Amino acid sequence: MTETVRAVITTGGGKPIELTEIEIPDPGPGDVLVRVVACGLCHSDLNVINGAPNDETPTVLGHEASGIVEAVGEGVTGVAPGDFGILSWRAPCGRCRPCLRGNHDHCISTLVASRPSHLKDGRALRGMLAIGGFAQKTLLSAAQFVKVDPTARPEAVALIGCGVMTGFGAATITGEARRGDVVAVYGCGGVGDAAIAGASLAGARAVIAIDIQPQRLEWAKRFGATHFVNANDVDPVAEINRLTDDFGADVVVDAVGTPQVYEQAFRSRGRIGVLVHVGLPRPTDTITLPLPELFRRGPIKASHYGDCLPSRDFPALVDLYQSGKLDLDGFVSETIPLDDLPAALERLQRGDVLRSVVTSF
Repeated sequence: MTETVRAVITTGGGKPIELTEIEIPDPGPGDVLVRVVACGLCHSDLNVINGAPNDETPTVLGHEASGIVEAVGEGVTGVAPGDFGILSWRAPCGRCRPCLRGNHDHCISTLVASRPSHLKDGRALRGMLAIGGFAQKTLLSAAQFVKVDPTARPEAVALIGCGVMTGFGAATITGEARRGDVVAVYGCGGVGDAAIAGASLAGARAVIAIDIQPQRLEWAKRFGATHFVNANDVDPVAEINRLTDDFGADVVVDAVGTPQVYEQAFRSRGRIGVLVHVGLPRPTDTITLPLPELFRRGPIKASHYGDCLPSRDFPALVDLYQSGKLDLDGFVSETIPLDDLPAALERLQRGDVLRSVVTSF
């Protein structure tokens, strides 16, 4: 059997998004059917909308979501109807080579739903990052559903499902920021501000926020930044050197992902400082770096999803939020109905908001 629900889809190529009805099947073995309660709008959604045309297999947008389990498939244990949780686009299989070596953050066989949803005309649908959260309901692998404190504010903890976890983990897991460090963060959107919050909670003695928009630097202050650099006004590398007595930062997080910013971040490190690349580059981007500098300086790391293990890290971040230590409410710029998503996309492109969160479907 199937159920008809409302959802927002894209076929890419920059074409307008479409609010339509889709058919969601009953849960198969290992699946859960989730009623979406909240879903944040992320820059990754824009990347999918503006990406290569995908006419044969349209995509249900949304991947930063929280929800309530409505039904479970055969063999599902540990998750039951009525459970509240965060949806994860990483669900380690536990069987591939990276998983068997303990590197669940590099799983190559992430678990997903056993069957696709469809449009009314019969075309199969993809869920963005195997989630498809801009829909009234979505079908997932049970392993993609992480139970958390049901008293937590749904629109706030939904953001852990992507942007907050990605940035927080980039600073604290990938970059291993620790007490006494100087941490520099390039790009103060959702991911960058989450990295700032993570570095602050880790005990960094200075957290330097770098951006070209004054509004974003103001946002960064709320999450624990101690110093602010407008890269339109000054050379950020020179300013970081000035602030660190020419030593450079211990951890540098590039939450932008352009060649220019990457080079600046590369040159902002101290001699043993680590560079964490978390901003998504374009497929054609390249960069040339001096090999001696690669040899002499500390490590360069790519961070995917903050190198997190969702089953471990999502509940931990919810606990930090519930105890008042992690300001997730500060990431929620507005709550909107699903019908207002087109206008919210424009606000996101202009940089007017950190996160618009759909709470009415």
